[in-house]
Parts: sequence; structure tokens; C-alpha cells
Amino acid sequence: MKLLLSLSLLLRSVTAAAQMTDMMDRDSHTFAQKIVHHAGSGTSSEPNSTPTPMWMNMRGDWMLMFHANAFIIEEQQSSPRGGDKFFSTNWFMPMAQRQLGPGYLTLRTMLSLEPGTVTERQYPLLFQQGETAYGKPIVDGQHPHDFVMELAALYDWKLGEKTLLSFYAAPVGDPAIGPTAYPHRASAFENPVGTLGHHQEDSTHIADDVITVGFTQGIARVEASGFHGREPNEHRWQVQQGAIDSWSTRLTLQPGQNWGGQYSYARIHSPEALFPDEDQQRMTASAMYNRPMQRGNWTSTIAWGRTRSLTDNVIQNSYLLESTLRFAGKNYTWARIENVDRTTELLLGENSVPMGFKEEPAGRVQAYTFGYDRDFNLLPHWETAIGAQTTVYTPGSRLQPVYGDDPMGIAVFIRLRPGGSSRRVRLSRRDGLSTQPR
Repeated sequence: MKLLLSLSLLLRSVTAAAQMTDMMDRDSHTFAQKIVHHAGSGTSSEPNSTPTPMWMNMRGDWMLMFHANAFIIEEQQSSPRGGDKFFSTNWFMPMAQRQLGPGYLTLRTMLSLEPGTVTERQYPLLFQQGETAYGKPIVDGQHPHDFVMELAALYDWKLGEKTLLSFYAAPVGDPAIGPTAYPHRASAFENPVGTLGHHQEDSTHIADDVITVGFTQGIARVEASGFHGREPNEHRWQVQQGAIDSWSTRLTLQPGQNWGGQYSYARIHSPEALFPDEDQQRMTASAMYNRPMQRGNWTSTIAWGRTRSLTDNVIQNSYLLESTLRFAGKNYTWARIENVDRTTELLLGENSVPMGFKEEPAGRVQAYTFGYDRDFNLLPHWETAIGAQTTVYTPGSRLQPVYGDDPMGIAVFIRLRPGGSSRRVRLSRRDGLSTQPR
């Protein structure tokens, strides 16, 4: 009897270990396996070889994972329209995954403390515009994320080795539009602040009442989403809901282990609270490249976003190139270059929109960001880094009198995320902590 019990426990342990290995290794080999890993935002995907620092723990039939990124920042800007602030940007993603029938069930939430760590509902970001707070437009600032960034269930039905039928349902989540959102994108992972093109490229990554269906075959994936189009308001601690009134579709291609790209299209109903009668058309395209290196990694993204008002035909384009290099194990350097259209709403400052105001193009802005940080591993099993970055801007002729000749910003920060010693920490069910090179 004892022998049978021992054999049963051994078989169960081997089975659990096999499931754990299968789940951990799904971020390699095929595009379908990368999708089931679900380490990005919503149902978006990065190249198969992209590393993801996280903790993992096998509990019975469930694989538990924890993924996070947090910054404590002191930022100062030189322009008359700039600001200085001490704040924190952050997000935390616990996730549970198991085999269920012919596929995999994933339960995931994404949380952020930014409603408490970013005061006055924004932090300084010169030339940024989009969303509102307390009835006024947010300009020269980036809004905080909601406390609940995502609350989602995903099911991936495995139809073949390289074929998946996927379902995504989220009271708060990320519909199928745009590249992986900037807080979760590997090429932006060391940069503590948002992109100027966020509202043309990936601002829908926090949307209400999202439903997505996707089909993957080989290197290609097609998705379609329905969601509520209104952007979050200043009540960032609340879960907001609304009718499904907007839709999007996305084609993603992963032609190799190191390459990926997407094109997406969306019709968004009434996204801006200050312009409730305005619907938008949005298109995005992006390509990503990731290259594993000895004691390092190099990852890059090039992206384009285009938003067109269906009311007055105002068009805003944004172009992005960003790249992050990890070298010698503990060192990171990165660059972000942007070229974005801005509108006359930016010239209003923090003033309320006057009666009869008509939004028009106000020119283009170029932003050039360069940064460096280094891991010091101050806490066990965490990647802790100290770093800094600087951003210089070239405003258009219409914006230059307002912003000055040489607007720029500097940010000094501490970064914290799961990992430690440039390695991915894994929690095994039996003996607690073990590590494997990332």
C-alpha cells in the first residue's frame, strides 16, 4: 500500500513538473505557444524570443505568475509650460493558468497604485494631450493608470500544434488594437514615463467591457474586438462600465523567433468626455525586433498611429522608434524618438474648452529621449536599478512661442521589478526558490 502511495505521489509530481515545464516553455518555439504565455497587455504579442522577468509557482494544477514594474521618479522640465514632480509609475500583474479540456484557461488582473502615487491626476510630460480630469483637458501631462488596469479571463483552444482559437473577456481590459501597450513593451520597459503618441497608438489598453475572439494559424493571427469606447475619467479607483459601442480588428504576424508586427483598425465611439459627439477612426501599424545576446538582450519597436475625427476630419499621426539594450548583465541603455501631430487643444493649457471651440492642427513635435540604468540587486529576488534619462523637444513654429526655444526634461529614478541578479526567479512547488537564466 505504501509502495502504491509512493508511486502515486511520484507520478503526480512528475505530471506536475511536466505541466510546469510546458507552461514555462510556451514563450518559445511557435507563435501559438507565445500567445498562450500571455505576458503582454490584453491579447497583444511580442517576438517569441522576448524575455519576460517574472516569478512562477506551481500549485496543484495551477501555474501562478507575478509580473510587475515600478518606478519612483523625480522629474524636472525647463519649459515655461513644464513642471517638476516627485511621483511613481507602477503596475502589478498576478496571473493564474491551467490546462482545461483541449486548451488553457488564464485568469489575469493588472493593478496600479498610480491613483495614489500620481497626485492631481497627472504627471509632467511636455506636449502630451489626451483625456480629461475634473472637466478640464489634460495637457503637458500624462494621466495615471486606473487602479484596475485589467480584469480578464482568457481561453486558448488548441486545435493543432500551431493552431489556436482564443477568447478574451474583460470588464476592464485591452481590445485588439495597436502594439503591446508601452508599460508592458520590452523596448519601453526601462523608460518610466509614457509616450507622446500614446493616444494614437495604444491608449485603448484600458477599456471597459472588452470581448475579443482570435484565430491563429502558423505565423499569422486575426482578431476582432468589441468594447466601450469612452476613455477613463478622473475616478481612477473605480471600475467603470458602459455599453459595447466600438470595435477593432488586428492582424499580427510572427515570421521568426525575433520578429513580429501588426496592423490594426478601430472605430471608437465618443472617446473624449469633452467632445461626446465625436467618434474616431484609428489605424496603427508596428514592427518589433528582439535579439538575445550573451549576458544581454536588444529589443526595438517602430510604430505608427493615426487618429481621425469623424466629426471634423482632424487627423493626428504619430511615429515612434524606441530601442533598449541590456548589456554586461546588469546595464541598460535606451532611446525613444517620436514625431507627433498636436492640435490647438494643447494651446488652451489647463483652461476649460471655450464655447464654440474648434480643434485644429497646431503642428508637429519631435521628442528625443536617451537613458541609462544599472541593476544593483538591493533586494533579494528583485531587479532594483538606479537610472536617469533626458528628453529634448523640437516644437513646431506655432508652438515654439508658447514652449520656448529649448524645452527639455530630466528624470532620475529607482526601478523595481521581480527577477534578481539579471535572472528570472522561479518558485518551484517543492523547494521554494530556484533560478534560471533569463
